[in-house]
Amino acid sequence: MNGRDHEFDAEDGSDVTGSPSPLNGSDKAESDGVEEALALVGRQARQAPAPAPAGAPSTTRHRATPWPDARALAARIGRAAPPRTKRVPLDQALGQVLAEPLVALCDLPSFDTSAMDGWAVAGPGPWTVQEGGSILAGHVEAPPLPDGAAVRIATGARIPPEVTAVIRSEHARTDVDKAHLYAEREVIPGQDIRPRGQECRLGDRLLPAASLVTPAVLGLAAAAGYDELLTVARPRVEVLVLGDELLTAGLPHDGLIRDALGPMAGPWLRALGVDVVATRRLGDDAEALHRAVATSDADLILTTGGTAAGPVDHVHPVLRKAGAELLVDGVAVRPGHPMLLARLAADIDLPARHLVGLPGNPLAAVSGLLTLAEPLLRGLSGRPAPVPYRAPVRDAVHGHPHDTRLVPFVHHADGLVPLHYNGPAMLRGVAAADGLAVVPPGGARAGDELEVLDLPWTSWTPSLAEGGCFT
Repeated sequence: MNGRDHEFDAEDGSDVTGSPSPLNGSDKAESDGVEEALALVGRQARQAPAPAPAGAPSTTRHRATPWPDARALAARIGRAAPPRTKRVPLDQALGQVLAEPLVALCDLPSFDTSAMDGWAVAGPGPWTVQEGGSILAGHVEAPPLPDGAAVRIATGARIPPEVTAVIRSEHARTDVDKAHLYAEREVIPGQDIRPRGQECRLGDRLLPAASLVTPAVLGLAAAAGYDELLTVARPRVEVLVLGDELLTAGLPHDGLIRDALGPMAGPWLRALGVDVVATRRLGDDAEALHRAVATSDADLILTTGGTAAGPVDHVHPVLRKAGAELLVDGVAVRPGHPMLLARLAADIDLPARHLVGLPGNPLAAVSGLLTLAEPLLRGLSGRPAPVPYRAPVRDAVHGHPHDTRLVPFVHHADGLVPLHYNGPAMLRGVAAADGLAVVPPGGARAGDELEVLDLPWTSWTPSLAEGGCFT
């Protein structure tokens, strides 16, 4: 809805709705850890409402799930799902995650090799230069080198038997007739020779499972004898953009606004290492939403908007109709508290599937991505959680009286600097940000250390937004 979901800021926190109550209790959690997490969330979330006056409409509300618990639950659910694996050629494995440890299939190097261009020598010098050319990389093993002899050798060439050392070209000279070789510095036995198995031996574990396949990993795998790698299949995500008021082109007009979430969600998800199978715009059509949810074979369905309780907010009714189990219904975080996480009814032909409902306001949707979608997808893709870190905030930051607050920031040498334009409907702040700072209820003072959520495409570089507007 890109702006229609409500983000109240009432001081008493009474604006948050929903508890993780099951819509269909027949499904089992993926693991004991998930069951325990659900039980914990349920205990913390339930709050008995005061009875409404006679004749008044129902205002039953529940305390939202605490932000750390919602995020931890999403991560546990992702990790508990049985991973799907596939074997892929090296040239298709970049950016994927290893499903098993990378074990050396051979010694590396697999034979003694020369580390430098120079001379292979046997015994003490001076040495008699052998005739017959040089020893080159990729050639068969040369015959043993006689004691007192020297022969030209190239980097990477196989070391002949009986060779004592390799002398770099710049550290040696020959006499006028080039019949004898002299070293210009001390020769140490074994110098500039890479012995067989120096880097690894057959069967050594080079990298653990869940390692990200980077260009360097591809090079290591190739050197260690691999033609293909067993990787975790990337989670498949379908994005459903809801809202009749959304335009896909042109300027806003006549109550219509541009869709900011459709262009943002897919690339953001791809940056998390998943396959976005489709981004579909459904408008405010409950039947179309139900059909899309019921027929999708994606591991995760991501909806934008429609998670509140307005007249055209259809996500909750559709989940009930689909027999889903609501795991998180509202999170105590600003912006983004109307977000939700549901487990869709099991299908004999489909693996376990989930739905994350993002609020319609753009920055609130970013909050939902980081709170529920990112941890869940990280688990499904087999990626380890990033090492958490904290950093001091340079200036005091206003907080919500009861809820966690996520605030866009930039890194500066003297601490985190919160950015302006951090309202639920705004993207200007996060577009210039390095990440989001986790502000506890009540706010933070200058110098307080805050948890940091990095954005998937940024790295720690001081003052990326120098000259921006700060609070």
